[in-house]
Amino acid sequence: MARKVKYGKVTIVVIITVLIWVWADLAQDEIFTVPNATISIAKSVNPGLWVSFGEESSVSLDDIVLKGPASKIADVERELNDGSLSFAFFFDPAQEEAMTTPGEHSLNVPSFLRKSAQIKERGLTVESCKPESITVSVVELIQKKLKARCIDVDGRAIKDAIIDPAQVDMFVPLDWEGEKLIATIRLAAGEIEQARQGPFKAKPYILLAPDQIREAPESVRITLPPQEEKLQGYNITSATIGFVFSPVLQGKYKVELLNPQDMAMVRIKATADAKSAYESQQPFQILLYILDGDEKKKGGQSKKVVYDLPQEFVSKGEIVLNQQPVTARFELVPLAPEPGPSPGP
Repeated sequence: MARKVKYGKVTIVVIITVLIWVWADLAQDEIFTVPNATISIAKSVNPGLWVSFGEESSVSLDDIVLKGPASKIADVERELNDGSLSFAFFFDPAQEEAMTTPGEHSLNVPSFLRKSAQIKERGLTVESCKPESITVSVVELIQKKLKARCIDVDGRAIKDAIIDPAQVDMFVPLDWEGEKLIATIRLAAGEIEQARQGPFKAKPYILLAPDQIREAPESVRITLPPQEEKLQGYNITSATIGFVFSPVLQGKYKVELLNPQDMAMVRIKATADAKSAYESQQPFQILLYILDGDEKKKGGQSKKVVYDLPQEFVSKGEIVLNQQPVTARFELVPLAPEPGPSPGP
């Protein structure tokens, strides 16, 4: 006669077994060291304060020693290895008692990390870290009016820029006076062109320290007068083309240009100085880039060339290309390897 299976007892045994495995996993804590973590100043810091780590906006932590269940540690290790996790922490003095007053304060790093949601939500604890303390500098700022100015990417003043409003209210250190009260707008070449076509919006900024940029809360409008009437049309008939090889292909191939006649002349609009610089100061007026993988393409291939216009004049809108970029047709020809040393007698 078959015995009746007592399912209730089986269920209890299964539950107890699962609980034993869970308890065993929780009981077997492991240690894991996280390298290359960072603490950065949070963007949400009170604008009336300048908070830094010795005038730096972030500080590196050499080692964070974490402790937790084996499964949790394994998850962290896997996510660090596949790049889906990085330990980047953000510090706001408002979250720490007595750190909103001007002066220097000592931040207990292990204590700060233990309160981090990134650590707590993973069920881990911080055993130790290096350094154990960091000096936090807090400087009170005061609101003042700053004159706005425009510069190009090379730091040269764009003197004909019309900025509206011409002044902005920003928080700066109390001792800033005179020439220090300037907020800067850096415009790339493309942004300069946009400002010549109509108002371009951007936020001025100040540098509290080389690593500490503070933007104005509001944007200003920058307008530049069109310069087209200052530019004359030129045909550069002495243009030369240079070939820029990747380090892997350098010295292994030469370029046979199949349509050199299409690059015999370059049409530009420029000031006289910009035209002269393009002709006489640039080693090559046209560049053709040969990149890794181009050598695998059999037979002839095509690629648009790059016109190496002098950036000093490009940023000021004093030289532009007056034609569509030409497509170069070419072949890559392998160079014979250099002969090795002849064998001795």
